[in-house]
Amino acid sequence: MKIEMDNELRGNAYISKNGEVLCNYSGGYADIANEIPNTYKTRFACASMSKTFVAVGILQLIEKGKLGFNDTLGDILDAELKNIDPEVTVEQLLTHTSGVPDYDDESVDDAAELWADYPNYKIRKNEDLFLIAREKPMLYPRGERFQYNNMGYVLLAMVIEKITGMDFDVYIQQNIFNVCGMSSSGYFEFDSLPGKCATGYLYCSDNENYRTNIYSVAARGTGDGGAYVTVADIMSFWKGLLEYRLISAEMVEKMFSKQSGGGDDPEESHYGYGVWIIDNPAGKDYVYMQGLDPGVSAISEYNPNNGMITVMLSNYADNVWSRMRRIRREYY
Repeated sequence: MKIEMDNELRGNAYISKNGEVLCNYSGGYADIANEIPNTYKTRFACASMSKTFVAVGILQLIEKGKLGFNDTLGDILDAELKNIDPEVTVEQLLTHTSGVPDYDDESVDDAAELWADYPNYKIRKNEDLFLIAREKPMLYPRGERFQYNNMGYVLLAMVIEKITGMDFDVYIQQNIFNVCGMSSSGYFEFDSLPGKCATGYLYCSDNENYRTNIYSVAARGTGDGGAYVTVADIMSFWKGLLEYRLISAEMVEKMFSKQSGGGDDPEESHYGYGVWIIDNPAGKDYVYMQGLDPGVSAISEYNPNNGMITVMLSNYADNVWSRMRRIRREYY
């Protein structure tokens, strides 16, 4: 069986089922001006997809006994939390139920507006976002409800740094990327990108042309997102996770189980630890990670019922979600 990808997708798609490659697609340009096409080896920014890496890092520390689900920010971090409730727990951060103040406003259409007061070229560390967020009020009392929260994962990255004494990206590189053989992945700075990195593009309706996203995203990835990956490396990540080389089988089961959420949205009602869960009454639930930034869209899903893994990455923020829904309808 082969799965065809429509040639309108500007980016890469890779689908496998129990080791058999069903789709290996590349389309569009990694660099428009120089007409450099996307290829299988192109590295794409994956936005919030990389929250999953942070979650796995936290779960590793929990399994090693260096951290607990019920440990609180006030007990872990030395920093002045200000408006952030010190009793917020690690588990509440993992499951987006913490209520901590977020640094951004998801309702803003032009992400460049987010950096009007805090220039994006200065955002290179978790602390840079922490200093913004802690001045804002809590969104709701800790544990009250589920609400997707970028700052929660920035704080989790800070927890990793405090517990290990390492920059969070160095910890992830050594304990996740290297373990899985993700040799092309990393947290890179926008002004010193390595080779084979795709440029993110935004469409400008005023001149019917494209501009890059350099003014719309942080200069370097933090705990809430921003890693660069390839489709091959994401496949390697799933393999490492499912072979229990990163965390135990018991912890993977918890990670893939509904921990928070609940609602009518068929795709975003349930959350595990660092992954979204789609309820499947006819079998095991589907598990996926996703990311969206200006000039970035990414999704990767695992179907435990048939062993199918799908990865789609775009440097034009193309609609990978509609394509993923087609995969579910036609091949699950």
